[in-house]
Amino acid sequence: MLLDFKVLAVDKQTKARCGEIQLANCKIPTPVFMPVGTQGTIKTLTPEYLKETGTKIILCNAYHLCLRPGEKIIRHLGGLHKFMGWGGAIITDSGGYQVFSLTGLIKVSDNGVEFQSPIDGTRLFLTPERMTQIQNDIGADIIMAFDECVPYPCEQDRASVAVKRTLNWAERCLSAHKNKQQTLFGIVQGGVFKELRIECARNLTEINFEGYAIGGLSVGEGSFLMNEVLDYTVEYLPNDRPRYLMGVGFPTDILDAVERGIDMFDCVVPTRNGRNGCAFTSTGKIKILNSQYKEDAKPLDEMCGCYTCQNFTRAYLRHLFMANEILGLTLMSLHNIYYFQNLMQETRESIKKGAFKDFKTNFLLKQSETSKN
Repeated sequence: MLLDFKVLAVDKQTKARCGEIQLANCKIPTPVFMPVGTQGTIKTLTPEYLKETGTKIILCNAYHLCLRPGEKIIRHLGGLHKFMGWGGAIITDSGGYQVFSLTGLIKVSDNGVEFQSPIDGTRLFLTPERMTQIQNDIGADIIMAFDECVPYPCEQDRASVAVKRTLNWAERCLSAHKNKQQTLFGIVQGGVFKELRIECARNLTEINFEGYAIGGLSVGEGSFLMNEVLDYTVEYLPNDRPRYLMGVGFPTDILDAVERGIDMFDCVVPTRNGRNGCAFTSTGKIKILNSQYKEDAKPLDEMCGCYTCQNFTRAYLRHLFMANEILGLTLMSLHNIYYFQNLMQETRESIKKGAFKDFKTNFLLKQSETSKN
């Protein structure tokens, strides 16, 4: 296999595990958070800035990149790494979630998905084979099988159809996968229905992918149901393959999932919050537009070692947002991604020490105390 995954430590009291993913061009420690660069860029940040946060791998979206600029252009210009100037690893999502989010503009069948381009209105038809070819052309290190994500709430019969379709598409993706320099992951679907999730996980493991993602969560079901799904789904995924929870990114949700044995995460939370003036800190969230920070000479987080916190005050950051200066978006996003990467580093260290449970408890306690003040 192109991907070599090793579990280095397992927490004494939970299923949390620390490991590493070895790819051809880099080694990725897990649990890992992957910033989202949907259009081939992490919004407002250069690859060099991103590297300084400790980021090893990012997520881009094959669906969006095939619409603009087109996978043929990316391939012609040397592949996505070269195209966007990123020397780390890249994972591409196949577009199943985008299909879900375009409800009303699409027609889904067993053959594939017909939809209208949100860019120019062109009618397009995507099949598992086509999405695999697109990802092969783009050249990411890890690519995802095409799947069908259902909304929440959803009738069990509808979720059952989506699971059968997802499994059929997964086999078709594997057959169509021609770029053997890439690793292909399967995606577990099934809504919040235990028997469907287990059925999907079992069948995907029989197909034998190099890694497994859990999709269709964080779509409105709430943290309690999400954790319940993870509890019974992870049990049916191989221990020797990485497990990826798609689209989940609030710190408490990440730690809940790590506790259940998840290794990989992606989400727009740190960058989207940063662009909207919200910073994650060791003492809770800061909304920089609040008037209390107008003359505040402290950094966003006195415990943070990022470029933003080492060089700028809360007052200056607030000024940038009040003046609609783009630098404010950059500095806040940079800080938030650094915060998330530092959180993952501390998480990995706690697992190695067999103290993840205490680490999580202390983290949640600090967040709770801050929200009361």
